[in-house]
Amino acid sequence: MTSRHLAGARILAQGVAGPTRFETPADAARAFGAHQGQDLPGVLASLALRTGGDLAPVLAALDAGEVVRGYPMRGTVFAVAADTLAWLTELCVEGPLRAAISRRPHLELTERDVERAREVLEELAAPRSQRGVGRGVLRAEVQQAWEQAGIGGKGGRGYHLLAELISMGHAAYGPWREGEMTVVLARDWLPAGTDLEGGFNGDRAGAAAELARRYFTSHGPAGERDLAWWSKLPLGLLRQVLPGVEAELESGYADAQGRLHARADEARGGDGERLYWRPGLMEEYAELEKETMRELLLPGFDELVLGYRDRLYLMDEDRHRALVPGNNGVFKRSALRRGEVVGVWTRAGSGAKRRLDLTALAPISDPQRARFEKRYAAFPFAS
Repeated sequence: MTSRHLAGARILAQGVAGPTRFETPADAARAFGAHQGQDLPGVLASLALRTGGDLAPVLAALDAGEVVRGYPMRGTVFAVAADTLAWLTELCVEGPLRAAISRRPHLELTERDVERAREVLEELAAPRSQRGVGRGVLRAEVQQAWEQAGIGGKGGRGYHLLAELISMGHAAYGPWREGEMTVVLARDWLPAGTDLEGGFNGDRAGAAAELARRYFTSHGPAGERDLAWWSKLPLGLLRQVLPGVEAELESGYADAQGRLHARADEARGGDGERLYWRPGLMEEYAELEKETMRELLLPGFDELVLGYRDRLYLMDEDRHRALVPGNNGVFKRSALRRGEVVGVWTRAGSGAKRRLDLTALAPISDPQRARFEKRYAAFPFAS
């Protein structure tokens, strides 16, 4: 059994149903803290779907230096507001960066190689990293410069170097050019004073509290273990800061179908975990429940699917295996109806003849397919 009402509340909270909740892509990126971003066209679509459905403002936000991508946590690339990347990376990157550094010997990289890569990147990107004006450097240009310097090339060294330098706070993915986000220097592209020291006087607990606030108001109803899984911050730190955030949130417990209750003993069939969400969400859901149950097409790595420790609130085990074949970390695009995954989808054909290819994982009627077709026609494809 899926938690249909929990799914509906999260669909509404995340802004993929109901009135447009976020005015700009930067607003959406900032409110979420981070959007999973290894599928670049997918994360651009995720931002567009939450800000009116048009891709053009998302690309404009990249060019203006308002939204960037980096490696702030989990060793994974995320799209974030430009004024968030520096402090969020400092807060969450310690473990993943340590793991990245440990891989250097396998790639035959030394500390001097990494430092030389930084020097070459700075020389190459500095003239093109002025915030909102520069157009950045294509990744192929970066790789070529490193190869000429004798430090790029084989075995994924170039990819590793770029990810490590971004994790260290030296660079970021910024403006849109030739179908990709180009590389810029963080010191020039990111707003000044937005690192951990500038934003929180170096207070990790204050930054963790801000991240918790953003997570629960964008992803909630969700629990502390969801936040710990998502951020990979220690549960002890999150429990330390949560009391200071609770006054800005509502909380309760979900029953077997995901309906929320004030007390755990009222939430029959639930797991007894306390959940948090933004104020007023339950009243909005009572009014807009029908809207949240309508057909949705999502990108493969959308936060509605990947933003929680347990994805089975949206689907059963069989459908999860179809969504993530082999559990290999590669997510297909999902089709949702009535708060659950009912299919996976892709584009078939080429050019103007591209069409929706929807594989049903649960019964889908002809009228429902027609509504999915309308969603497909309006989907914000980046390419």
